[in-house]
Amino acid sequence: MEAYYLSLVRGEKRGLWPALQRGGLRVLSGPYGLAMRCRNWLFDAGWKRRLQSPIPVISVGNLTMGGTGKTPCVEMVARFLRERDMRVAILSRGYGSRLGCNDEALVLEENLPDVPHLQGADRAALAQIAVEELDSEVLVLDDGFQHRRLLRDLDLVLIDATAPWGFGLFPRGILREPPSSLRRADMVILTRCDQVGPGELAKLRARVERIAPAIPIAESNHVPAGWINSSRVRRPLEEWRHRPVAAFCGIGNPEAFRRTLTMLGAEPMAFRIFPDHHPYTRNDVEDLRTWARQLATDCVVVTTQKDLVKLRLDRVGDRELWALEIRLQVGAGRDVLEEKLSKFVVRGL
Repeated sequence: MEAYYLSLVRGEKRGLWPALQRGGLRVLSGPYGLAMRCRNWLFDAGWKRRLQSPIPVISVGNLTMGGTGKTPCVEMVARFLRERDMRVAILSRGYGSRLGCNDEALVLEENLPDVPHLQGADRAALAQIAVEELDSEVLVLDDGFQHRRLLRDLDLVLIDATAPWGFGLFPRGILREPPSSLRRADMVILTRCDQVGPGELAKLRARVERIAPAIPIAESNHVPAGWINSSRVRRPLEEWRHRPVAAFCGIGNPEAFRRTLTMLGAEPMAFRIFPDHHPYTRNDVEDLRTWARQLATDCVVVTTQKDLVKLRLDRVGDRELWALEIRLQVGAGRDVLEEKLSKFVVRGL
């Protein structure tokens, strides 16, 4: 259902019936947009109560429903602070989790083992736990732009350069709120800038500057760091270059994963897409094993780290299973971002 919806709003479904469906969704976007504007006005006017944490809160969020690459950015921010001896805790809603942590939390737990990650609907309550029980000095709020109940000291908003405006406001598209909401941000970080042309990137920057002229903008890329399996064995990026691979994933922007593989010289001969935050079942694993057995003998099966941490498998059938580790690399605007983050590297804040 999710895959059909995404292909519909992206315009991939053609014909009269999909066009009528998109028209109906566009009509529904009006009331939704009005509701979001009213909600934000209530917070801005002070009619909705906002809670202040006793320690700084840094929010990493976006305008769209997933797919901008927040997890590598959360990791980058938390790592920056930990490397400067700050006690950091990550707070998140925990979308896609049934029992225990969701995929983002599992990835962050593996990559940042000394940073606690608290998940729950009431992030104000989580902030209190982080302060009182974990003695945290700074909080990183994952996917926090729309969570306005907890006040923050720095709002970082990510925009995916490959699909910046989510094909329209929900439900016609995947925009959670109007682009004008960017004016609440303290900094905008454009992601996957290397996957669009210079002209397209310049147009995106120009539009962001028109919407929020006082907000600084940084440009970033999701840079592959290497291949890893569930046993924490690592392989260099060149390992599967010019070798056939079969890929699968259950993430918000599967096409970005496909493009990354292509850029690495590992063109997928098969590509399977699961819904975002997909909880892999035994049947899914058996299905993947059947799929893998049908591949060429020299084919390697690859996925994302978010999928690997849920599967916990080194092999799919008789095929090795490897995941691509991703790091966020900030180019233009990095100095401004680090200056903003450095303000929180002070004992006793």
